[in-house]
Amino acid sequence: MKKVKFGVIGYGQRGSGMTQNILLGMSDVEVIGVCDYYEDRTEQAMNDVEKASGKRPFGSTNYQDILNMEAIDAVMIATSWETHVPFAIEAMNKGIAVAMEVCGAYNIDSLWELVRTQEKAGTPFMFMENCCFGKTELLGTSFVRNGLLGELVHAHGAYAHHLSYEIASGVKHRHYRLRNYLMRNCDNYPTHELGPIAKALNINRGNQMLSLVSVGSKSVGMVDYVNRYSEKFPHLVGKTWRQSDIVNTLITCADGSTISLRLDTTLPRSYSREFTLRGTNGLYEQDHNLLYRWGDREYWDTQCYYREMGNNAAALEEDYLPDIWKSITQKELDAGHGGMDGLEMRAFVNALKANKEMPIDVYDAAAWMSISALSEISIAQGGTPQMIPDFTNGMWTIRKPKDVVELPIVNK
Repeated sequence: MKKVKFGVIGYGQRGSGMTQNILLGMSDVEVIGVCDYYEDRTEQAMNDVEKASGKRPFGSTNYQDILNMEAIDAVMIATSWETHVPFAIEAMNKGIAVAMEVCGAYNIDSLWELVRTQEKAGTPFMFMENCCFGKTELLGTSFVRNGLLGELVHAHGAYAHHLSYEIASGVKHRHYRLRNYLMRNCDNYPTHELGPIAKALNINRGNQMLSLVSVGSKSVGMVDYVNRYSEKFPHLVGKTWRQSDIVNTLITCADGSTISLRLDTTLPRSYSREFTLRGTNGLYEQDHNLLYRWGDREYWDTQCYYREMGNNAAALEEDYLPDIWKSITQKELDAGHGGMDGLEMRAFVNALKANKEMPIDVYDAAAWMSISALSEISIAQGGTPQMIPDFTNGMWTIRKPKDVVELPIVNK
């Protein structure tokens, strides 16, 4: 396969960014088909591809037209959350490799169908969780693999991001978040924080998530926001928002470790994923790029602790950071989400061309996405425990750990 012939399905903010900044800059990729439900976006996609490549791609507002193109090798699915899984299933049934953007599940049955389709068809599938390729996430995981943290006991992560404007602008920008925040109450976007945690804990590969409990706060953030900006959003004044401002989820794992997740998107704050790993030898904390190890001084003044210890992990990057981050160029850093987008798409294309196992497979996708559907049930039932399905059907006990990239081994 000299060039991977891509179809792009979905040309909103994510689809257009990945196409313009990543796909069109890859010498071994050719975008030959583009699609969006909205005609103006499809036209824009065609123009963007033609401007960059000199070739005008086929365009349609019907995703099935892309799937019916004979020359298509792979599709990137970057549509609304609700359509990711059904579109991926249809593509795999046609033998088209799938790079599926992230989302949470709406029900567990759809995830079983996704898994069984991939198993039956054997079509390459990758869940495009870019945070698994993040610099600090991989640095922390490298610390784990090299024994710096000892045995992992607990991990924490959050999707903490003030999205009130994006949510309220859903009609203007034709964005799916609006209807989800009006109609659902769950951890609707868990995989940015859970993905790297699951990889560090070897979920689906020697370890397994067993159960969860989720609770949600009251929902007043969006009410306050639209009242503050009622002239911009008069159609939302007086609406009832089902989505809790804060959703906390606790997950138990087969090896006895636990995971805590937090969705935090409708109250004022700065962005964070709060990736934190706790082990018998110490901890790694992403927000301060901080490694604390057994024997380090215990600070009673927390602010002093962060001032003196903050960013101390940077001194270990030369030994513990994977090569893809040591060699990354400024152009790649600027291309998308600080370099993560290009790294994940390169991993997909390389695995597809070499016919190798995808770094984030369908079992990862199903397990991570299931948190949304199960948290919705748990919250509705007052925080009752929900069992997390074993989408590997027991194979997690014999599957070998696999990181998304090769990590350095410092002390062989």
